Amino acid sequence: MKTPDVLISEVGPRDGLQSVAATMPTADKLRWIDALHAAGLREIEVASFVPARLLPQMADAAEVVRHAVTLPGLTVMALVPNVRGAEAALAAGVHKLTVPVSASAAHSLANVRKTREQMVDELRAMADLRRELGPGVGLEAGISTAFGCTLQGLVPEDEVIRLAVQCVEAGADEAGLSDTVGYANPAQVRRLFTRLRAELGDRAGAAHMHNTRGLGLANCLAAYEVGVLTFDASLGGLGGCPYAPGASGNVVTEDLVFMFEAMGVATGIDIRKLIAARAPLQAGLPGEAVYGMTPEAGLPKGFVQPSHPNVHA
Repeated sequence: MKTPDVLISEVGPRDGLQSVAATMPTADKLRWIDALHAAGLREIEVASFVPARLLPQMADAAEVVRHAVTLPGLTVMALVPNVRGAEAALAAGVHKLTVPVSASAAHSLANVRKTREQMVDELRAMADLRRELGPGVGLEAGISTAFGCTLQGLVPEDEVIRLAVQCVEAGADEAGLSDTVGYANPAQVRRLFTRLRAELGDRAGAAHMHNTRGLGLANCLAAYEVGVLTFDASLGGLGGCPYAPGASGNVVTEDLVFMFEAMGVATGIDIRKLIAARAPLQAGLPGEAVYGMTPEAGLPKGFVQPSHPNVHA
């Protein structure tokens, strides 16, 4: 099997599940994560460590992590908004912590009740904790609302880049950019990631795009064209932007994998098994809407997946 050219980081079990009203039973979560792993996904954000009273969907975070870390070759990631969450995630055994740091001053206060500067301080404290308790654990900052914000509108690009640099200086291994509310366009994505890579080099992190306005794949392609090699996506487009009711939020993993594989860019993911992983998702969340053009249309006649030659239509 060809070595992957890009890393697809699946965020459905965290970003997806915490965005829907229903709570997926733990046993179904584990079956779904197993199916994602079997399809070839090698980085999965499986939970967020936040108080259960705020997000009951994530009450079983530690149990989910303990299962996920038994899957061979899988990087198990969890979102942590503060030091307390980081302590719990490290105790559960995660391989990577991801910290949401909002570029929008208004969104930062609404989302984590802290200013941007306070979140950089929080990240610094997490870096110290990681050094003490889990020196081998990754720590990444996700710069949310990097392309605009529903609360304040425009987010100055200089502020986005400055914040990303501050996060790396505070101890993050890398900083990526998130289009939290689906405002980004390809020209903007190209420009911001070019600037980010000029500032941070190989510490420039993932592209986390949303499909709220139908530009998710175009924005991922724009990021790839300027050197980004890690992309967040959610199976079935689960979850996403609560400010755009009825719109699919996160980029659909199946469509993103199809785009890259059709271009000859290896993802390491068996697209047939990836589409099959929708079954445990739908079993665990009966009635929940799932999205994706590729699963609905099917693979093109004669399509051969180069990195998995047995996958053909």
